[in-house]
Amino acid sequence: MKLKKGFLENGIMQGDMVVWMIFLLLCMVSVIEVYSASSNMTYKSGEYWRPILEHGSYVLVGIGIAWLIHRMPLNVFKLASTVLLHISYILLIIVLFGEKINGAARWDEIMGISYQPSEITKVSLVVFIAFILAHLRDGKMASATAAKIVACEVGLSVMLIVTENASTAGIIFLVSLCICFYGKVRARYLAWVVGLLAVVAIVVGMVAYKIPESTLDEWRESKVLHRVPVWVHRLKDHAELPEDPMDYDLTSNIQVTHAQIAVATCNIVGRGPGNSVQRDYLPQAFSDFIYAIIIEEGGFLSGVFVMFLYLLLMWRAMKIAGRCKTLFPAYLVMGLALMMVVQAMVNMAVAVGAFPVTGQPLPLISKGGTSTFVNCAYIGMILSVSRRINKKQTSPVVAQAEPTTPENDKTA
Repeated sequence: MKLKKGFLENGIMQGDMVVWMIFLLLCMVSVIEVYSASSNMTYKSGEYWRPILEHGSYVLVGIGIAWLIHRMPLNVFKLASTVLLHISYILLIIVLFGEKINGAARWDEIMGISYQPSEITKVSLVVFIAFILAHLRDGKMASATAAKIVACEVGLSVMLIVTENASTAGIIFLVSLCICFYGKVRARYLAWVVGLLAVVAIVVGMVAYKIPESTLDEWRESKVLHRVPVWVHRLKDHAELPEDPMDYDLTSNIQVTHAQIAVATCNIVGRGPGNSVQRDYLPQAFSDFIYAIIIEEGGFLSGVFVMFLYLLLMWRAMKIAGRCKTLFPAYLVMGLALMMVVQAMVNMAVAVGAFPVTGQPLPLISKGGTSTFVNCAYIGMILSVSRRINKKQTSPVVAQAEPTTPENDKTA
């Protein structure tokens, strides 16, 4: 999208206008659908305007965060990520001993404000990996030292998160692996990691189906293994469906059941905004399963449109990365976009029944404070990179075609 040079350089909204458009559209969808999906909250509290006022304020603050960050230089992100990543490790350890919400210890409070440390870990880890891979080079490839540092940081992050939030740990691992591939970490290192992961996944899958129910009952009371029974049953319930639809137990998994009913009854144009029926039965209609409500109210077309926005964001990030003349901004943009889009695809797959339940919110749309702010920070950093490119009027080049040295990359 081409706009006047003066507007891009001196206007309030600088950077890539397509990313701004996607961002604001997702925010609009979020405000409308969270309000529509919050019927349970309004029924219990009797405060009909509270959901829209609360979430609307989160969105406005998030837009402010994105705007503020998009005006920052890239060097600020490098320093902040190193500090925040290791602070997040401390917070993750603290939250493990905190109160469990919905059977998992994922949240903590500071001065009465709830937050999720894993969200801080995700964003800071992406920036840190981009920084390390860009600065520690061995010719055209990432150095062995860079690969070791990244492996240690990713491994520690996954270990601290996996016991309480396996899906987030999995997304972190997958996105980190993709950044390493894009950053040209040597193929043999990646092959070892992928091979080891495949073996572990096969073994874990085989063992999961052999664990007796009595053992799972004992693990539910364990502080370390209490999430294992949940994972096992989610895998089994997703894979083992009755041959006769009449034998399906509608009460065994309320969330999955009513999400699939919402999707199955959507038609092409849906019931219309605010007319969802299944939102009254879905406990997390405004969060984990909001995509099902979007489809029910807006129909198949709205579901495709929302998916298209995320894919367009990924495509635009690739275009921005391709125009970068230094490595760090290219790796940064790709990593941030991947983190958002992979999480979005997982959420949408869960909502339509194509993937086991994970508890992942839909980025920039689901209700939430920490996730909204962090995802807005992702957008802000992507816009910061694009703003820098527009100001320097760089010619389109592929960032990986001629890797820069660490000395040259310091200007990023």
